[in-house]
Amino acid sequence: EKPIALDIDKIDQAIAAVKNAGIKLQVGFNRRFDPSFKKVKDLVASGTIGTPHLVRITSRDPEPPPISYVKVSGGIFLDMMIHDFDIARFLLGQEVVELMAVGSCLIDPAIGEAGDIDTAIVTLKYEGGAWGTIDNSRKAVYGYDQRIEIFGSEGCAMVRNPTPTEVTINSAENTKTDKPLYFFTERYQEAYLAEMKEFIKCIQEDTKPPVGGFDGKISVQMGYAAKESLIKGSFVKISK
Repeated sequence: EKPIALDIDKIDQAIAAVKNAGIKLQVGFNRRFDPSFKKVKDLVASGTIGTPHLVRITSRDPEPPPISYVKVSGGIFLDMMIHDFDIARFLLGQEVVELMAVGSCLIDPAIGEAGDIDTAIVTLKYEGGAWGTIDNSRKAVYGYDQRIEIFGSEGCAMVRNPTPTEVTINSAENTKTDKPLYFFTERYQEAYLAEMKEFIKCIQEDTKPPVGGFDGKISVQMGYAAKESLIKGSFVKISK
């Protein structure tokens, strides 16, 4: 599960324990196994859209978690946006060198009273020069909003929200389609299955898991950098 821990030293201890025991560790960043996200990564890697310039990631939940969970989750950057930090690295195959976070509590005052925010935007600067933005909200009234866009020198790749059906109804008054799938269990059902199959394959064939301890650690470091940036109001470099 992500995060491995909320303490960097404990993450290092966990990674060392895995290495010393000679066993495999795969961190649960399930979005890497989504077929559409994987295809976008392949398009970027093959040069189909040229040199990446801009990355846009939208992740909005249909409802906020219980306050009791918010208090122990580590906050929006370490609980929710941590998935987006990982997918931002995954899609471009590049590290983020610095970031800046802004945000506030716009949905539930109780989240603010618990010391967290429920609405956030983070700007990312990649080592290759590209820029990225991540926007998170704890409540999208229309469902689970999961979209990405990679804009490059030769084109643009986008992933829209899947819906229960592909039916569009056109009338004199309006055009209607289904709302997005409600939450992560529906949206990423296929990815969860592929993730587990890959881990089993790594054990059976004695290969390295595609999402390892470093991936788990760097995403937490990005989360803490976002927390620091939110307080400072400036860009913060990602410590390696």
